[in-house]
Amino acid sequence: MKNNISSLQAQNEIFQAQQSVEHVQNAVSQAMSHPNEQLIQQAKQSIEKAEHALQQAASFDNQDAVELVRNDLEQQKQALNNISNQQQ
Repeated sequence: MKNNISSLQAQNEIFQAQQSVEHVQNAVSQAMSHPNEQLIQQAKQSIEKAEHALQQAASFDNQDAVELVRNDLEQQKQALNNISNQQQ
């Protein structure tokens, strides 16, 4: 039973990380549509929360799923960097 609970907990942590990255995608999309400092800052805050969620998920065994989410996050970080560079 304990193994089943830890498996569910791992799935929940990964799901939360995926949700956080979806929030990042939305925030970056907003910043791309209306590039301004406030939306860029909101996207950066979303990235910080997603990184924290990924750290939580990384403590479980399903590293393939964590890596997929991490790759999605890295793509969003790159997109935000591109927006930030255009603003300078």
